[in-house]
Amino acid sequence: MYLPKLYTQFAQNYPDIQEKYKQLAEVCRAAGPLDAKVQELVMLGIAVGVNSRGGVMSHTRKALAAGVTQEEITHAILLSLTSSGFSNMMAAMNWADEVFEQGKP
Repeated sequence: MYLPKLYTQFAQNYPDIQEKYKQLAEVCRAAGPLDAKVQELVMLGIAVGVNSRGGVMSHTRKALAAGVTQEEITHAILLSLTSSGFSNMMAAMNWADEVFEQGKP
């Protein structure tokens, strides 16, 4: 799976923090009944809401890997229109499209 250079550098510079962060994420994912697809759509929605390019792209990739379709991802982003605004939603659509394009041969 793709990892941004900044993330890999952080993991190299602070391996203990990165490992604890990874463990916390795993514990949070295992703490409830949501399956991987739903978890990724939730995380994508949060990333859209905070206008995080890296988060949207990362969770778009993870959602695709979990079996979420491009149409489902696009719909999840479209749902953000009324809560996070048109500009924010359009930016997220663009970032997700970048990921979709990267996946094409």
